[in-house]
Amino acid sequence: MKPSYAKLQSKLGPQELEIILALQRGRTLAGAAERLKVDTSTVFRAIKRIEQDLGELLFDRGRQGYTATELGRVLASHAERIETQLEEAREAAFNQATEPSGLLRITLTDTLLHTVLLPVLAPFAALHPRIELELATTNVLVNLSQREADIAIRATDDPPEHLVGIRLGTVRSAVYAGKDYLARQPAGKPLAEMDWIALDDALPDHPSQRWRRARYPQLAPRHKVSNLLAVAGAVVNGLGVGVAPLAVMREHPHVVMLDGPLPELDIGLWVLAHPDTRYLGRMKAMFDFLRGAVVLPA
Repeated sequence: MKPSYAKLQSKLGPQELEIILALQRGRTLAGAAERLKVDTSTVFRAIKRIEQDLGELLFDRGRQGYTATELGRVLASHAERIETQLEEAREAAFNQATEPSGLLRITLTDTLLHTVLLPVLAPFAALHPRIELELATTNVLVNLSQREADIAIRATDDPPEHLVGIRLGTVRSAVYAGKDYLARQPAGKPLAEMDWIALDDALPDHPSQRWRRARYPQLAPRHKVSNLLAVAGAVVNGLGVGVAPLAVMREHPHVVMLDGPLPELDIGLWVLAHPDTRYLGRMKAMFDFLRGAVVLPA
C-alpha cells in the first residue's frame, strides 16, 4: 500500500502551487485571476479541485475575500520559495553582469514618493531602460514576504527584523508658515495662537501630532488634512502653520521656518527588501542607485 502522502504528491504540482500563491496574494478570485491572466471561474474551479484532491480546505471564504488556512499558508510559502528559485535560475541564465531587467514594484508613502523618489527617478530610468517601475503609495508597510511589492521605502527608526535594507539618511522636520499668511498676522503674535494645520484623526500617533500636543497642550488645530503633503500644501497656500519635513519644503520661496529643525522628530529613511530577493539584478540596481542619489536636507 502506498504511503498517505502519495496522493498529495501526485496531485500537487507547480501549477497548483502557483494558483494557491496567487489567491493568497490576491485575496479575491478577481485578484488571483488578474495575477494569473485567467478568468475568475478558472481560479474558482482550480482551487475547488485542489482542495478536493487534498481533502483539506486551503482557504476560508468570507466577506473580505479568501484567507489562507494554516495548510494554505504552508503551501503558499513553498510556492514562494519555488518562485524565488526560478528567478535565481533566470538571473544565472542571463548572468548578473548583463543589463538588469524586469518589473520592479516599489511601495512608499505619498510624501516620500513626491519629495524623495520622483525627483531622482528619471536618471535611474535612463540608466536602466529594461527595468519597468510600478509605484504604489500607502501608509502601510505591505507584506514583502508575500511579494506584494519588491522594495519598500519607509521613514522609521525600527525597520522590521525580517527585512534587509540600507539607511538612506535622516528625515528632519520643522514648523513652517507661508509668507502670505505671516503678512496678515499682527507683529509678535505667539506661535501657539496662530492657525495650525495638522494631520487628521486617522493618524493620532504620528510623531508631529505627539510633538505638538507636548509643546502646545492647549492648542486645537484649526485645519486638519490626511497626509504631510497636504500639510505642506496648506502652509504654502497661506492657511496657517504646520509641521512638515525639510525634504518637502526645501528652499521653497513662499515659506518661512518658524521653529526647527526639531530633533525630536528626526527619523531614519530606509529602503527595504525581503532577503530572498535582495540580490536580484534589478533590486541591486535600485539599492545602489538610491544609496548615492538620495540626499536629505539637514
